[in-house]
Amino acid sequence: MTENHINSKALAPDGIIAINKEQKIIVFNEAAGRITGFHNKDILSRDINFLFQNSDEKKSYLLRSLLTGEIFSNISLTITCENNKDLLTTASITPLTQPNQGVIGIIIVFRDTNETLSLHHALANKNNEILHEKNKLETIFNSLLEGTFTINSDWEITSFNKAAEEITGFSTSEAINKKYWEILLSEDTKQDSQLKSFIIAHHPTLLRETTIIKKNRSRVPVRINSAPLMDISGEKIGRVVTFEDISIIKNLSDHIEERFHFNNIIGRSKSMLKVYNLMQNVINTDSTVLITGESGTGKEIIARSIHLNSERKSTPFIAVNCTAFAETLLESELFGHDKGAFTGAVHTKPGRFELAGEGTLFLDEIGDIPLSVQVKLLRVLENRQFERVGGTSSLELKARIISATHRDLEKEIREGRFREDLYYRINVINIHLPPLHDREDDIPSLVNHFMEKFNKKFKKDIHYVSPNALRVITHYKWPGNIRELENIIEHAFVVCNSDAIRTEHLPEKLQLLVEELNLNDENNPNIKPLDNIEKELIESTLKKFKGNRVETASALGINKSTLWRKMKKFNLK
Repeated sequence: MTENHINSKALAPDGIIAINKEQKIIVFNEAAGRITGFHNKDILSRDINFLFQNSDEKKSYLLRSLLTGEIFSNISLTITCENNKDLLTTASITPLTQPNQGVIGIIIVFRDTNETLSLHHALANKNNEILHEKNKLETIFNSLLEGTFTINSDWEITSFNKAAEEITGFSTSEAINKKYWEILLSEDTKQDSQLKSFIIAHHPTLLRETTIIKKNRSRVPVRINSAPLMDISGEKIGRVVTFEDISIIKNLSDHIEERFHFNNIIGRSKSMLKVYNLMQNVINTDSTVLITGESGTGKEIIARSIHLNSERKSTPFIAVNCTAFAETLLESELFGHDKGAFTGAVHTKPGRFELAGEGTLFLDEIGDIPLSVQVKLLRVLENRQFERVGGTSSLELKARIISATHRDLEKEIREGRFREDLYYRINVINIHLPPLHDREDDIPSLVNHFMEKFNKKFKKDIHYVSPNALRVITHYKWPGNIRELENIIEHAFVVCNSDAIRTEHLPEKLQLLVEELNLNDENNPNIKPLDNIEKELIESTLKKFKGNRVETASALGINKSTLWRKMKKFNLK
């Protein structure tokens, strides 16, 4: 049976027969003719009994209704059709009455049971199709990586997918019928008027970045977009809002550069290998780390590398330079403050402990923290709990703590400027970075690294350092360490207009060393050229790694293309 056929029957599915008191047929509608096969003109005025030839029991329903006025509903009636076959129908019998005359006839309304069953199956199939489509759409809705929800014209959430649950921490049942700003919480837990305006405006190509507060009070940066929600007639009935957690993108973008991977930190001297071994041992622990070393040795780079290679790499890395804030502001910077905590505190502000979340908090130059703040910091590290300035509720410290200082903390303790108990709390694992003058073997690799960097920055092609200039660089004591070396190479690039850095391109403070070493003659035959030094270094490193250029470039702290260029230059195959 085709769908069109079913639909045509559905327009008038019930057969209707009316008989008078003499049991003659006076009404026989089109549906009755379709069901039985009889034509209206052939059956009117005929006795009703010929339609119930094999159903004496059923005929009694008709007689009882004519005589007593009884009503029968949903009874089974067997009707004899035009082909002399019996057809089981479902019928209702209703008497026709007139005032002062009683029953003057009856109306029989009947339906082919098979047609009803077919129609039921067709409706059930259509209902199943709709349910299937609904389930498919729900599956797609809940499979979206983006958090997605819809809101009505009153800003109430009407749907909320699985990704939205994961990002916000609220379940669908908690979100439905709530104002969206009760779920996408802002910093002060109130409606964000700017975000609301953005959702109203709908910019197809514009995304808005903001930070929301999850149900567990942690913060997550998100990127939001919105579009109007239409009904089938094209009327706006609300909005659909999508948002994604960009914490991984945002956090990794802050420190994803190659230089933060162990293998790409410049230097393969014995002292640096000890540093790498310690780093490898601490990356998968939550132990508190203290990085010591002179200013400019790269303490923050080591801290970021530990974070980036740990399981916390997708969480925030929050760095605080403890010398950058006055004592009165440092406490607020670390712990945050509640609105009204002091003059000028017009908004609640989370501190660095809070912003770090489950990531890493790097306290640079911790040796310069005032004693008054040291006491509070010790309590936080011991209890893993803290309060905002002016606040009363305790917040949990979930972040890993990595500290750094250029000071001799044991000396600071003896002289009363640093608490001994805090020192032992932060110094579970100590990584000491050697000064650059103790890493003479690493200087050529560092020079090459900075030359590559500044060639790109200044769009120059300088790949050579004269022997005398290199000798000055290797003999200098580098009080500013790697940071100072970088500045010296940048200075040389700025003033150099040739293809090589020579002694005259070095800053004035290194010119005294030129005179001390008697290096005024750049062509001094007793000086071994840098080319020969480089060639021997590359040759020995290639031999060490059995010709593997990737491992050789990594060990030398240069990229593969630079290594290949130098190999061709020195005819090393």
